Order: sequence, then structure tokens, then C-alpha cells
Amino acid sequence: MKVAVIMGSKSDLPVLENTITTLRSFGVEVEAHVMSAHRSPELAAEFADRAKGSGIEVIIAAAGKAAHLAGVIAGHTTLPVIGLPIKSSLMDGLDSLLSTVQMPEGIPVATVAVNGGKNAALLAVQMLSIKYPELGAKLEEMKKEMVEKVMDADTQLQEEIRRT
Repeated sequence: MKVAVIMGSKSDLPVLENTITTLRSFGVEVEAHVMSAHRSPELAAEFADRAKGSGIEVIIAAAGKAAHLAGVIAGHTTLPVIGLPIKSSLMDGLDSLLSTVQMPEGIPVATVAVNGGKNAALLAVQMLSIKYPELGAKLEEMKKEMVEKVMDADTQLQEEIRRT
């Protein structure tokens, strides 16, 4: 199980740290790189062309502003590509979101929320769980823990309301 996490700039790493940590918490191997759809398009294309042969099963591509990295990668591979728009100084990340999600027919890119690094990781794990059932079991456990946290928060709220 291997996911590639690529970013348009090393300055995107703070958003992707949660992505990498989440993937590793599920036991998924992570390969991370910096490459740009605009400044190093040949590098991005070469990476995408060889990704499947190097054992990568899902690619998470994070970029800000014009955010074409996920689309460039998706144009060069049949692997699932998850676009992660990064909040930029312009338009509060809306530019990145629209550049990532508005792909032409035939070049799909699954897209998560702006700076949604954890959800990108979880979507990759969900994709991998089709092939690796143990990941599905871990996802089920995570969802149960989420329910428990909500129930605990509600219990605390009810106690606070009774005291007032």
C-alpha cells in the first residue's frame, strides 16, 4: 500500500503534514515530492508516467493558486488522483479549489476541501480499502470512535444544561 503525496511548493508542507501523518497511522507507505505543473511540467509528467510501476496506488496532489498539478498528473496516469487545493493569498483558496475541481471530461480528479489534508488521506485510505480489507476495518473503527466522541460531547452538554 503506497500513496504519493506531491506538492506544488515546499511551502505547502504544513497542510500536508496531517495528510502524511494520517496515512501513516493506517499503515500506508508514503512517498512525498515537490513538483510543479508550471515550473517543472516534464518532472510532473515523468513522475505520473512511472507512478504505477513504482508501486504507487493513489496520488494526492496539492497545489495553490492556479492549482493545475492534480490535473497534469491525472492526464498522465490511470491511477486515482486526489486534488488537494491549498489556500493561497488570493481569493482565500477559491482559485485553487476551482482550478482543481473543474477538470475536462475524461480526466477525473477527486477533490477535497481547501486545506483538507486529512480528508485527502482518508479518501485515499477508502480507495485502498477496496483492495486491502484491513484498511476498511480500521476506517470502521475510526468512525465508531467519532460517534463515541459526539456522544460524549452531547452527554457533557446535557450535564452543563442541567446545572444552569
